[in-house]
Amino acid sequence: MIGFFEHILFLIRGVKTYALVGSSGTGKSFRAKLVAQKYGIDLIIDDGLLIRGDQIIAGRSAKKDPTYLGAVKTALFDEREHREQVSRALQHERFRKVLVIGTSERMVQKICERLQLPHPVKVIKIEEIATKAEIEKAVQSRKVEGKHVIPVPALEIKRNYPSIFYDSVRVFLKRSFGVGATLPKLYEKSVVRPEYAKRGRVAISEAALSQMVVHCVNEFDPNVRIMRLAIRNDTQGYRITVVLEVPFGTRLASKIYSLQEYIVDSIEKFTGILVAEVNIVIDRLAVRPQKEQKWGRAIDARRQSV
Repeated sequence: MIGFFEHILFLIRGVKTYALVGSSGTGKSFRAKLVAQKYGIDLIIDDGLLIRGDQIIAGRSAKKDPTYLGAVKTALFDEREHREQVSRALQHERFRKVLVIGTSERMVQKICERLQLPHPVKVIKIEEIATKAEIEKAVQSRKVEGKHVIPVPALEIKRNYPSIFYDSVRVFLKRSFGVGATLPKLYEKSVVRPEYAKRGRVAISEAALSQMVVHCVNEFDPNVRIMRLAIRNDTQGYRITVVLEVPFGTRLASKIYSLQEYIVDSIEKFTGILVAEVNIVIDRLAVRPQKEQKWGRAIDARRQSV
């Protein structure tokens, strides 16, 4: 079982984690080798795969999953067997720097936690290494043609995932972000069409998420009542605000924190989406029915966020 000891071991070895983040389809995987070259990074973790140079060391490609939600879970190393296989490979590899690619900083942090890697010392945003026009072109290619990139040569993808291989592209790097005088190098990347892309995408509506939140709160404590619920989605993930009425006498600090964790864990486990934050607002403390004669009425509390 990979755990705390391995995390400490990475810190002792001086392992540093770098993050490359950007919205889906903006060209992160396409530019991963360029980032690795600039910072002298040994390993890349991208969409469920552990990559060194031109070789897949361990893992399973999220592009092979038959559903979009399954692909998200694979990219997050949700399954224990997958997670431990990559963690064991990390233990045996000699490296000082690793690049983790994700759609948000929260996604990268979650991958680091699950693989027991140190948190990133540097976060590189796709906007820092690609122009607006390049990003728009990449997004168009993803949306219209369904093309995805894996930063390893075609031969490696054909060997491991022949059913999703589409094409290959060679990139000639003429510069290295100003880091010394380096010889130009030719990189080959594989263009694939994921299994889930053949079946279309699955979208989760705010109404469906709202129902999940209501169910989580009711399952956690049926005495807690939701007064208002708001859901917002941005590039970092879903942001949920829940306004509650709780029974008088509830131990707020420990219970509300546990409720936050329960909501986040349940939604991410069953949907594969990323929850950036869950804000719990206690708007009212309610006296239990059997105590109404003694207290006379419900006691309003000053609004507070936990």
